[in-house]
Amino acid sequence: MERALELAQEAFDDGEVPVGAVVVRKGEIVGEGRNRREKGKNALYHAELEAIDSACKTLGGWRLWECELYVTLEPCPMCAGAIVNARIPQAYFGAYDPKNGCCGSVADVLNLPLAFHPRYEGGVMRDECGKLLSDFFKRLR
Repeated sequence: MERALELAQEAFDDGEVPVGAVVVRKGEIVGEGRNRREKGKNALYHAELEAIDSACKTLGGWRLWECELYVTLEPCPMCAGAIVNARIPQAYFGAYDPKNGCCGSVADVLNLPLAFHPRYEGGVMRDECGKLLSDFFKRLR
């Protein structure tokens, strides 16, 4: 989660909503990403999607069944769906997202009656992740 927070800080410094994500396999980071929606002008440029894409390229396949995802903010519906589709068995997130979070806050995409059910844990380094987000939105106002 520490590396995900570093990536979130990079997004913050670049004027993006500060979200960072890493994919880890056997203790080694195999993919990382950060939010780039504003600069990239693309709704798909979420940290989780970038990290999953990077991991797939590193590992040479789309099934990330030996991996874990760490992300600083509770995944949205799109990113939760990507976790399911990439077959990531375990996800960890920091701050909860009461408006868009789909790992229990608004919906629970990872527990829908789909063919694959990743486990997840929220609140990992919650204070640090939440502070970065709060500081970003205070700066906007």
